[in-house]
Amino acid sequence: MLGASPVRPAAAGGRTTGRPFGIRPAAPRGPRGSGHRLIAPSGSGRRPAGNPVEPVRLAGWDEPVTIFLRTDRLVLREFTTADAELLVELDGDPEVMRHLTGGRPTPPEVVRHVTLPRILAHYRRAPGLGWWAAADQSSGRFLGWFEFRPLHDGDPREIELGYRLRRAAWGAGRATEGCQALIDKGFTALGVERVTANTMAVNTRSRRVMEKCGLRYVRTFHADWPEPIAGSEHGEVEYALTRREWHDRRAG
Repeated sequence: MLGASPVRPAAAGGRTTGRPFGIRPAAPRGPRGSGHRLIAPSGSGRRPAGNPVEPVRLAGWDEPVTIFLRTDRLVLREFTTADAELLVELDGDPEVMRHLTGGRPTPPEVVRHVTLPRILAHYRRAPGLGWWAAADQSSGRFLGWFEFRPLHDGDPREIELGYRLRRAAWGAGRATEGCQALIDKGFTALGVERVTANTMAVNTRSRRVMEKCGLRYVRTFHADWPEPIAGSEHGEVEYALTRREWHDRRAG
């Protein structure tokens, strides 16, 4: 998985609870127990164009949800309080968490009482940025989530990209599809100037996703994680894509 988790465990618990693909933040940012940032983008604070204000009905879902964007196969929507057990299941899969925590599940009480509330709070504080639940377009089935939020506090021009998907959604191009859609929306509608993502150097699957989306290798670095996991001795890799590079890629 790629990117940072909505919640970072206390220092005794080791690295971030999850990079969506298996991606970690570019470097440890503050104490592990400090939680994720709640950042309001510049401007009026209104939702960006194309993000409906009123909730809509989604196939297979009992209550109305707010859609952020759609692709051919995916719907990226806001999380709701009804999603707690879906997140517990996602973060409880050792394979999903392998490149994030070494396979250690996130405790269910942390997901219910810390992770999900912080995700929901982010929508109020930073409309158009944050973590988006990914659902199957036809069935509404929960597949995981994507992250698209500021890398630095108070500056929405540079965005951290990430995702975490259930194993059932692996290997069919959904990670690339969702990430590409977020990148395109960021550069066309959200005023983003640069997108960055990080993962373990050994996480070849996530590196391929970044490369397919046009992100370029920037560097390899070694973060000071309290509890190293298998493969961390090879370091982390950073990838990035600027607005100009994105435009040139589309034009070419």
